[in-house]
Amino acid sequence: MLSEKSLERLSKVHPDLQLVVHRAVELGEMDIMVIEGERTLEKQKTYVAKGASTTLRSRHVREMSECGEVCAVDLGVLIDGELRWDWPLYHKLGELVKEAAHIEGIKTEWGGDWVKFKDGPHFQLPWKEYP
Repeated sequence: MLSEKSLERLSKVHPDLQLVVHRAVELGEMDIMVIEGERTLEKQKTYVAKGASTTLRSRHVREMSECGEVCAVDLGVLIDGELRWDWPLYHKLGELVKEAAHIEGIKTEWGGDWVKFKDGPHFQLPWKEYP
């Protein structure tokens, strides 16, 4: 079950991505939190400057989408209430969210599948289907 803070963060993202995250939680295999949904362009610039992101054209930034929606979410794995960053957990989370997306019939992309910049917590709706 998502916390109130996670639900609030999730409420600002595209409804299709909300469905996927809720389905992943319902599958009950992991305790998940929403780390971040919408972010400002200024915050994205900060992330790029720190090396936490490689692009200003982020799906987290509402202005980047023609549809005017936030099309990305960062999810975290909680173990005994503590946010963990162990990569094996994010591989499991990636598979869980992919399964949830498949069940919902919604295409998603996982940052952990990227070749140049691995981003385990990051899930987004594809640019092609969600410009």
